[in-house]
Amino acid sequence: MRSSNPVFSRRGFSHDGGTAGYGAQPQAGGAATATGGNPYAQAGGSNPYAANPYAPEGQQQGEWAPYAAAAGTRMTMDDVVSRTGMTLGLVVLAAVASWITLDGASSSGLGVGVAAGLIGFVLAMVQSFKRKPVPALILAYAVFEGVFLGAISEYFNTYFGSGGAMTGVVMQAVIGTMAVFAGVLVAYKQRWIRVTGRFQRYVIGAAIGFILLMAVNSLVALFAGGDGMGLRSGGLGIAFGVLGVILGACFLALDFKQVEDGIAYGAPREEAWLAAFGLTMTLVWLYTELLRLFSLLQGDD
Repeated sequence: MRSSNPVFSRRGFSHDGGTAGYGAQPQAGGAATATGGNPYAQAGGSNPYAANPYAPEGQQQGEWAPYAAAAGTRMTMDDVVSRTGMTLGLVVLAAVASWITLDGASSSGLGVGVAAGLIGFVLAMVQSFKRKPVPALILAYAVFEGVFLGAISEYFNTYFGSGGAMTGVVMQAVIGTMAVFAGVLVAYKQRWIRVTGRFQRYVIGAAIGFILLMAVNSLVALFAGGDGMGLRSGGLGIAFGVLGVILGACFLALDFKQVEDGIAYGAPREEAWLAAFGLTMTLVWLYTELLRLFSLLQGDD
């Protein structure tokens, strides 16, 4: 299982293209397969964790397979929940502190927020290229991303609020993010969303195109002024905002698949940090897209 969002690769999709819970197989120590053997008692096969990327140099991979054989070292849902709670908690705390201490409506306060967002992006890229999760990097990312969110939230609240803190588009975006998370979770658990390898490729391809378009729009706006190609304002901006929210919802489904596969295949406990990292990035993506979308909708009233 690799961290993701919006363009990081994942592992854990079954080789037959099945969906989580359908194509996935039980952990080592679970019920035997129809052939009477446990596919996780040997290296290879369809278990992405049978080949250990953390094994010392020269160590035969088969001697380490599977991860699930090591009692007490497997990733559990509690691990994912606790790590995700830590990262999201830091995001919220940093956002509140940024809201209180920075004047997001001013150029200096907004500049600090944007700088923090860029640092958070760099930290996310550094983590994405590492083979093992680095909790310090992930937690630092959460802090800087929180500072960024606090600054831009105050900015949007100043121009689209209802006269008080945490009102208007900010509260709408917070509620909207929680609603999308709950809705996708229910749809995923009920198998209304079938996460396959093809689904993954389409979503990641669409996200790459979306990010490239937004980057070009930002560059045009930087050098030509205004809103660049107009992809973030007016009717076109609303359309791209809706697309951004849909992509965020799709990435939530991929994150849930990532967690489910990690637990089913007996991933090492430390990979719970990657699951928390991916979920945090997706929720940040959703919140920022909803914040922008609601501000456009309110501006058209």
